[in-house]
Amino acid sequence: MSEPSDGGPGEALDPIARDASGQELGGRHTGPLVAGFPVPELLRSGSAPGLALWRARLPEVVDEILDRWELRAEAPFQPGGSSAWVAPVRSADGDERVLKVAWAHDEARDEAAGMVAWQGRGVARIHRSERRGETSVLLLERVRPGTPLAELLTWPERDVVIVEVARRLWAPPTELLGGTDAVAMTGASSSGEDARPSFRPLSQMCSWWADEAQQRADDDLSPLPKDLVSHGLQLFRDLPLEWDGEDVLLATDLHPSNVLAGQGGRWVLIDPKPYVGDPHYDLLQHMFNDPDRLQAAPGPFVDRMAELSGLDRDRLRRWMLARCVQEAGVLPGAAEAARSLADAGVE
Repeated sequence: MSEPSDGGPGEALDPIARDASGQELGGRHTGPLVAGFPVPELLRSGSAPGLALWRARLPEVVDEILDRWELRAEAPFQPGGSSAWVAPVRSADGDERVLKVAWAHDEARDEAAGMVAWQGRGVARIHRSERRGETSVLLLERVRPGTPLAELLTWPERDVVIVEVARRLWAPPTELLGGTDAVAMTGASSSGEDARPSFRPLSQMCSWWADEAQQRADDDLSPLPKDLVSHGLQLFRDLPLEWDGEDVLLATDLHPSNVLAGQGGRWVLIDPKPYVGDPHYDLLQHMFNDPDRLQAAPGPFVDRMAELSGLDRDRLRRWMLARCVQEAGVLPGAAEAARSLADAGVE
């Protein structure tokens, strides 16, 4: 299970409401406005539990932030993200920035803290941030040109970039936070609670996702045989607990749509969903974003990523089998890849 992107500092602004195919929805949107602009389509149509209540308060929240931080908003990015309002803004001095006001759902809870920890390691620069209840606010650099890696290069070339980005990120949280005033940068909450970063273990996320996948299987929604489902989901729970290497801070949602082209050949990560644990896990989502290659040749695809990253090939194959079982019936190619890897003797 991977949450849709929360959007990011890219290009293509359009104040006219459009559907997923880009067609105008009967002229200009007549619903509530945020900072004077229609709510982007993906955010407007999001249906996750709790999102509607947060979205209803969004106009007031954004207006308060713009006023307090002395920012002037332009039209938000389209199609945007499903759980965040993201727009280019200008500071009182005229500097270009990007304001991201996000619903802090469980997966994205530690986005701001993770980006603070990774400053100088290939993530978008943070100028200011705060967390207030279920709202996370980030004032980011405006990445130029901001084109997603997903629209650039060939897939094999993207493999190389993803590994380069990942290897800059992978370090223990204590090492990453040693030189930053993380509490000040992430902002104290309005309730006075401790804002000190406390990243969750990867095992917690895997257990959560495995439980959801087991429920789908119990409801006969998995296309895989029961014995493969049982083995794969147990493996998905066990792998993060068995890891005896160094625990590092992971993006967990690292793929070409979340990496933007910056100036001077710089690649910039956005929208991480940080957890701490085994770095092998961090290469999986990239492979799911190329479902044709994953379905056609999962073993060689995994082996290539292992070779590029210097990670253990057999362990990465086991992680891929477990994740494919967990995503079977949800993500394209997952069930087919799970069968292929199991038939090849991956255990």
